[in-house]
Amino acid sequence: MATIERMEVGQRMSRIVKHNETIYLCGQVGADANAGIVEQTQTMLDKVDSLLDKAASDKANILSATIYIRDMKDFAAMNAVWDAWIPEGCAPARACIEAKMARPELLVEISVVAAPK
Repeated sequence: MATIERMEVGQRMSRIVKHNETIYLCGQVGADANAGIVEQTQTMLDKVDSLLDKAASDKANILSATIYIRDMKDFAAMNAVWDAWIPEGCAPARACIEAKMARPELLVEISVVAAPK
């Protein structure tokens, strides 16, 4: 029987869900919604690092990432932060979608699926 473990559970969502050998993170955004794309991207990825650590994983074990970006004019700047963050040779399957965000000041959000270490 499959085991589901939920961590940091709230009314609307869990920040981490583990099912068998797969880890799912809820969408993460930057720490300061008033910051620019570089800072929002970096702090968003810092949150991913923290959640993956709590789930006994890390960025080298990301299987898939879906990035939502408010405006593709920020695509290159976001990718520069991403490229510096992801370990060489560990790039996951990834999609980047231009999207209307939950709040207009948010520039980028990420959803991640990972394997344990």
